[in-house]
Amino acid sequence: MAKSENHTIAKAVALISPVLSAGSLLWFAVFLYAGSFSVLDLGLGFYWALLLNAGLSLAFFLQHSIMVRKWFQDRARKYIQEPYHGILFSLSSAAALLIVLTAWQKSSCLLFSAEGVGRLAFRMVFAASVAGFAWGGRALRSVDGFGNHWLLLGAGNPQPETDGLATRGPYKFVRHPLYFFTLLMIWSCPDITADRLIFNVLWSGWIVIGAWLEEKDLVRDLGRPYREYQKTVPMLIPWKIWKGKYQ
Repeated sequence: MAKSENHTIAKAVALISPVLSAGSLLWFAVFLYAGSFSVLDLGLGFYWALLLNAGLSLAFFLQHSIMVRKWFQDRARKYIQEPYHGILFSLSSAAALLIVLTAWQKSSCLLFSAEGVGRLAFRMVFAASVAGFAWGGRALRSVDGFGNHWLLLGAGNPQPETDGLATRGPYKFVRHPLYFFTLLMIWSCPDITADRLIFNVLWSGWIVIGAWLEEKDLVRDLGRPYREYQKTVPMLIPWKIWKGKYQ
């Protein structure tokens, strides 16, 4: 295949990635805000539906967590050209998330529902969390979230350099602000059904474990600067704000 044809295909894939990824994230945000819902009602019994939901969640966790590990990326380099690594992860994660949202089974068992001022408070927390998430994403100035930047520039161009250790914006208060704000979004739904409780518990647990695994990677890649950062800034909950320990 000619070089020009390769470049055309690369650009087409690079344009598809943000559309699919942004679409899946937007749908996920609606899921978090509005409460769980069923797109495809499979007519399963109560326990089978919860088991399917748990399986969908675990499958997503495995896909996402395995593909970000260094050992997987090192092996992938033997078969996939460097410019396609980020976009492969972005497209795979978007597809996996869309499968979860499409196949999710809503339970009719309502465990908790906030009304009045309490409901408004939940909605305000969600809105603040979305703003905080955007703040955290903006602080990561050089991160290629959709994995398409290099492809749009052309595979022959050098890969964009990252900022290394980001300590600006919300990273002054917590080492993983995107995870923190996602946890707030997960638990800010005012209506908790049985399936939503399963979702909240599993996805919160995955975020905590994922943050711990990411910490190990960051210590390996950044060394002493990150270990010093760990000593002064909390990992997941910005508890020092309430303790008044930030200057």
